Amino acid sequence: MNIHEKYMLRCIELGKKGLGITAPNPMVGCVIVHDHKIIGEGFTSPYGGSHAEVNAINSVKNTELLKEATLYVTLEPCSHFGKTPPCANLIAEHKISEVFISIQDPHDKVAGKGIEKLRASGCKVTIGVLEKECRLHHKRFLSFQEKKRPYIILKWAETKDGFIAPETKMREKTPEPVWITNKHSKQLVHKWRSEEQAIFVGTNTVLEDNPKLTVRNWEGKHPIRIILDKDLKVPVDFHVLDSSVKTIVLTQINDSSKHFQDVDYEFIDFSLPIAQQICSVLYKHSITSLLIEGGTKTLQTFIDVGLWDEARIFEGAITFENGVSAPEISGKLLESKQILTDTLSIYLND
Repeated sequence: MNIHEKYMLRCIELGKKGLGITAPNPMVGCVIVHDHKIIGEGFTSPYGGSHAEVNAINSVKNTELLKEATLYVTLEPCSHFGKTPPCANLIAEHKISEVFISIQDPHDKVAGKGIEKLRASGCKVTIGVLEKECRLHHKRFLSFQEKKRPYIILKWAETKDGFIAPETKMREKTPEPVWITNKHSKQLVHKWRSEEQAIFVGTNTVLEDNPKLTVRNWEGKHPIRIILDKDLKVPVDFHVLDSSVKTIVLTQINDSSKHFQDVDYEFIDFSLPIAQQICSVLYKHSITSLLIEGGTKTLQTFIDVGLWDEARIFEGAITFENGVSAPEISGKLLESKQILTDTLSIYLND
């Protein structure tokens, strides 16, 4: 690994500090180097705030050094006015002499224009440092820009004998949710919720478990709740309709008298494949990542059409003998590890 790659690796480390708070903006990291020493660092502020390059430049104590400095950044600096001024302009104004960029921004308002501005100002620009690593780091943003859909993570827990939920008779005896995994795995799931922009479940999961779908066993921002409710069966007193968190309900009922205040309603055609329609709705709402925690039917809907990027599957130590079978999935095993009595396996859609 050469010195430029080491500085870019530091940019990735910084960018990770924005996980769960920058969306729909990318979680960019930036480092400024002068005479082989880091003199400034920054990462993207929560959405609406300063970008990584601005924070890095503002952290430099002696701005006179910027004329002789080198800037490293995981993603091409923006070149347009949005909620903040263009970062490419700021870099040019400070006459930073050299910039190393990992990947070009595919956003149609940037797409090379930031690089053009920098070069036009006399800045030497190098592209492609740790490109593979930075594409992985920016997987949510890149999925949204390139595939026009959020980065989709499937998550479920199954028993040792392959069931995701107990049979109906058992649910009638014990209406409370039956936990397949231990408390440590449960905490990890809440951490994941804090990292993704939205969480999605189907009608049956809501009716059976009355979940809150919030972050409770971890510090972090609650995800936007996406609820599939074809016929608006979810009762008004259920947690997902409590207005505590932004919630979007996907339905076929276009009747405002049945809609609740502070809940967004989007209409889809249930006679057509729904996974693609759901992705289109989420793209419209600028949602860059989605954690799906639904039941087998909901999960399998996305699996069958290949609309998923990661699957995070827990196997608990208990058995049901009978019940609802877990989804069927195939992919590239990325990682498998023990969480005390549970096994967590992470697959990539290859």
